[in-house]
Amino acid sequence: MTAAEFLRLVRLNTVNAAILERLPALGVSQAHLVAGALFGTVWNTQSGQPPGANIRDYDLFYWDPDTSYGAEDAVIRRAAALFADLDVTLEVRNQARVHLWFPERYGLTRPPLGSVREGIDQFLVECTCVGIGAAGEVYAPFGLMDLAAGRLKPNANNHTPSLYAAKAASYRERWPWLRDEGRG
Repeated sequence: MTAAEFLRLVRLNTVNAAILERLPALGVSQAHLVAGALFGTVWNTQSGQPPGANIRDYDLFYWDPDTSYGAEDAVIRRAAALFADLDVTLEVRNQARVHLWFPERYGLTRPPLGSVREGIDQFLVECTCVGIGAAGEVYAPFGLMDLAAGRLKPNANNHTPSLYAAKAASYRERWPWLRDEGRG
């Protein structure tokens, strides 16, 4: 799958198309639409489902050295207003703050991230390491071939590999044709 084909498929989901069109207006550094909204749309179209099916939320990443809760909350409120008419769950996260809340939520530590792309690089499943920036550029550090083929593999760059099996199982519940190549 090429980047152009990926973008075409992702935009079949009208929510993705609207988010990508408006993302520059959010006015944050390194803004990217990431994760399930992207790979889920691809897998939905490949399995004959509506493009927006099985997508639980729409993740927006950005990076700001101000790691205060107040600064992130201000961006979350701006995003809520900007995308209010879409009637979907948005998860807006400053990637510079991940290491602050991750231990409490998951009981595991993470190193500080220096960019949005470092966050994408560490998703649990290699083929899900995808993002689209506010300028429309595709970021896929492991390429798009495994995503297109539905091959799930653990990401060696992830600092919490113990969470991989649950994530892969969750994906396979929604898209049973996926192949988990990370099972021992």
